[in-house]
Amino acid sequence: MRRADRLFQLVQLIRGRRLTTAHFLAQRLEVSERTIYRDIADLQHQGVPIEGEAGVGYRLGVGFDLPPLMFTQEEAGALVASVRLAQAWLDPSMAADAEAALGKIFPVLPAATRAAAESLPIYAPAMVFDTGTQKSLQLLREAVQSRRKVHVDYRDVAGKKSRRVLWPLGCFYWGTVWTLAAWCESRQDFRAFRMDRIASLKTLDERFGHEAGRTLADFLRTVKTR
Repeated sequence: MRRADRLFQLVQLIRGRRLTTAHFLAQRLEVSERTIYRDIADLQHQGVPIEGEAGVGYRLGVGFDLPPLMFTQEEAGALVASVRLAQAWLDPSMAADAEAALGKIFPVLPAATRAAAESLPIYAPAMVFDTGTQKSLQLLREAVQSRRKVHVDYRDVAGKKSRRVLWPLGCFYWGTVWTLAAWCESRQDFRAFRMDRIASLKTLDERFGHEAGRTLADFLRTVKTR
C-alpha cells in the first residue's frame, strides 16, 4: 500500500470510531505501532485535527471531513457487484434504492475507475420470486427496522396452517428462499419462517424492545449451539 493511501485509510478508520487505539490501527493497516505514531504526527502537522495520544487512543476533531467518494477501482467494483445482487435478490423497492445510490456515485468517479467498475464480469440473473414473497420481504425488513410486531397466517412444510404474532428480527437469504428469524409469541421461542409460506402478513402498530433473551444476537447464539 502506498503511504498516501495508508494515510487516507488511517483517517477513515479514526473517523469511523469514537476512540481508536494505535494497536487497532496497526493491525488493520498491517504496519507497526511505531509507524502509526509517525503517520499520525505527520497528519497532525499537515493540519488534520486528530486528537489523543499514544497509549490512550485517537479521535477526529469535530468539523473535519474527507471527500466521501475517493473509491479505489476495487471498491467501485464491489459496489457494482452489490447493486447487481440487490437487483436480482431483494425486493423491488430496495433494489431501486441501491441502483439510485449507485447513480449518484458514478458521475463523480474518475473515468477509468468508472469504466472498470461497469465492465466488472460479475452478474446476477434475476431470481423468479413470486409477488407474495417480494411483498413479504419488503414489509418484514421494514418491520425489523422499525421494531414493529407482525401478524402472519403461515403454513408449515406439512401444509398445517397457524396464526402467529411475531417479533421480526432479521431476514436471511439462502440462495433459493428467504426466511424470517423471529420471536414467536405463541411458542415463546425463536422460530424461522419461509417467506413463500406466509399466506398473509400485517404489520402491527405495537412495537417490541431489546428484551434480553429475545434479540437477534440471542437467536444467532441458539443456532450456533444446535
